[in-house]
Amino acid sequence: MEFYFGLAQIIGIHVILGLSAYVLMLTGQLSLAQAGFFAIGAYSAGILTVLFQFHIVPALIIASLVAGLFAFLIGFPALRVRGLMLVVATIAFSEVVRLFFFNLSWRKTIDGIEAGPDSTNGFREIRFFAANGWEPYQVTLFVWLFVALVMFLIWWSDRARSGAVLRAVGEDELAAHSVGINITAVKVAAMTAGGMIAGIGGALYAHTATYVDHLTFTILLGTFAIAYPILGGLRSVFGTLLAVVLIQGVLVEGLRALGDWRNILFGVIIILTMNLKPGGLFDTQTVQALRKGLAFRDKGAPNA
Repeated sequence: MEFYFGLAQIIGIHVILGLSAYVLMLTGQLSLAQAGFFAIGAYSAGILTVLFQFHIVPALIIASLVAGLFAFLIGFPALRVRGLMLVVATIAFSEVVRLFFFNLSWRKTIDGIEAGPDSTNGFREIRFFAANGWEPYQVTLFVWLFVALVMFLIWWSDRARSGAVLRAVGEDELAAHSVGINITAVKVAAMTAGGMIAGIGGALYAHTATYVDHLTFTILLGTFAIAYPILGGLRSVFGTLLAVVLIQGVLVEGLRALGDWRNILFGVIIILTMNLKPGGLFDTQTVQALRKGLAFRDKGAPNA
């Protein structure tokens, strides 16, 4: 049973990671910096709970704010470029972050045990859940509480004016600018929000995995982050959820017997999606069909 709880935790954390890229992609920007923000959140929360004995909740909040701050700081220079140059710039940022933690050594003796980031040996003593007697199902519920919160906030924002502004910038920057929208401010805000969300995901990952090192936050993680919204589509947050279930639940875990062949299959799925359903699994047509189906079911339901 613990295996399934662990899988549910991984899926939940990757949903948060995918949604962090989803927010920025609404503005038409493709960023691979999410792995860097994820790493900042993981190490920040781990340091707070291990070295400073913080409770997990304030540690998550602070880690999210720290990741958001870095996202804000790199937002201005990074978003001055577009397309491939933005991809290269955000890859460079993620690599700088990864190499920083590769060299970070901050050890303290706590209750007779030396703990903290240990450079190339990683950060091994992140034991908040186990030390406080949390059961696997409690950890899973805790992770999915944050998944539900992030999904709800993005879903709600998508139906408010802020969501319309993000989509307007993503669809036509010139038209958005002509009606008075500050393009730079919107993109930086989206980058900051995405960084904060990725920071939450990283913090949760560090405490469920109990161990992180620089190899955890490679370019592959950033690729996964943008693959989920691409596969799921940008019309609904539920598309990202579906994409994570398909990739992490079915492809990564369900087809584990295929070994490295899964990487090829992953690439094939993305290529097929971009060619057959360029809007993703939850594209405009799918969302409209689902809404019509729900409306038809409601009309056909007998009155109480």
